[in-house]
Amino acid sequence: MFSKEESRQLREEFWISFGKSFPRKWILYDTKIKGLSFKFHFDTKTALVALDLEDDLENRINYWEKLQSLKSILKEEFLPEAIFEEEYYLENGKEISRIYVQLEEKVSIHNKNTWREVMVFFNETMALFEDFFEDYKDILEA
Repeated sequence: MFSKEESRQLREEFWISFGKSFPRKWILYDTKIKGLSFKFHFDTKTALVALDLEDDLENRINYWEKLQSLKSILKEEFLPEAIFEEEYYLENGKEISRIYVQLEEKVSIHNKNTWREVMVFFNETMALFEDFFEDYKDILEA
């Protein structure tokens, strides 16, 4: 069991190490589409890369429908493991829409032995998500 401070230090160490191992400017929040962002998530149980829709319901529905229309392309050409959840609840109870790919292996941010695997997964998966986004951004913005 780790103290809050030890856990915080491990998290910080992971993200610094990831940035040094895979130096790249990710799109993340800089999509230029209100409410649409990319996220990395890594905790003591799971690692995932996500495309989140967090805007008001009307905008979420609008973008969700566009993403649904591109679902077969995303799954066939980029990320076959992508999971689409129109109603996804964050830990704080907030409802969003999310498309994500989860690392199936047992990983933990507290276990440095799993870090390399997660870093490679993050780098490869986010690169594919961003390629998809760049290729189909015009459809999403229309």
